[in-house]
Amino acid sequence: MTTSPTAPPVPFDPELAAALSVFAEFLPPAFTPEMIPLLRQPNPAMPTPTDEDLARGGRFGVEERAVPGPDGAPDISLLICQPTAATAPTAAIYHVHGGGMILGDNRSGVLEMLDLAEEFGLAVVSVEYRLAPETPHPGPVEDCYAGLVWTAEHAAELGIDPDRIVVGGASAGGGLSAAVALMARDRGGPALLGQLLIYPMLDDRNDTPSAIQMAGVGVWDRTANDTGWSALLGDDRGGPDVSPYAAPARATDLSGLPPAFIDVGSAETFRDEDVAYASRIWQAGGIAELHVWHGCFHGFDGLAPQAAVSQEARAARRRWLRRLLGD
Repeated sequence: MTTSPTAPPVPFDPELAAALSVFAEFLPPAFTPEMIPLLRQPNPAMPTPTDEDLARGGRFGVEERAVPGPDGAPDISLLICQPTAATAPTAAIYHVHGGGMILGDNRSGVLEMLDLAEEFGLAVVSVEYRLAPETPHPGPVEDCYAGLVWTAEHAAELGIDPDRIVVGGASAGGGLSAAVALMARDRGGPALLGQLLIYPMLDDRNDTPSAIQMAGVGVWDRTANDTGWSALLGDDRGGPDVSPYAAPARATDLSGLPPAFIDVGSAETFRDEDVAYASRIWQAGGIAELHVWHGCFHGFDGLAPQAAVSQEARAARRRWLRRLLGD
């Protein structure tokens, strides 16, 4: 699937365009492999949340726990945030962080998950997976799956209802969440209640019309996407033998998956692969709710949370979760 490289980019929402101009100095559209070490340095504009931040005045208990990783691999760290007021097992979000497969840790994106957890009385379990290129596929997704299996098996200890676990994350975390849902289905693993896929990174081929159309603008453009996927897959990126557990868009069977929420911006690389993934879930007889937010770049609600469209997007996620949980 390709389009003319001369197709104009989709214009940004005016509020988002103003925010993007502020961040442009340290958040260029294109990332190259040589930039990975620099990108991993602490960013004062995006500080890592502390335990105090996560505890929210004592409303959550916070702990890091080392649990067994995949067979033959190191232990993995789970960040566990449990609502202190809970008197019965709660539903939980099993969170997978973003960062293009090359950045981030299990505290990245957790504040947004805690916004949902606080509203609905949920626990949050966020997994620390090994990053590419140091750990190529299948290491990252196997780490994520191992953490999910451990969480489900130890649900009683954690005060979690094992039948009410939602897997979710943004960007690469959304792609890994989709892959974990595929693995759980195929391996007879934990029965997930749903999958919250926030502008997920799904397709290593990087050749959709939106990937070409939005090259060089916004956040996480085609060059950055090539950097992330090549770090994960090496020379296999874009080839015929990429596993759906690496790139869920490669899956030939999307039946039997838990209900999905998928959202994406109209002005970002992942637009067309995410729309196609939702369509293919429907074609397989599954359940998916899709939102395409006009004029939004990748990660828009994190960089401009007060923008009107960011508020609408977060409200849509809350409404979906409320229906899923039956609250």
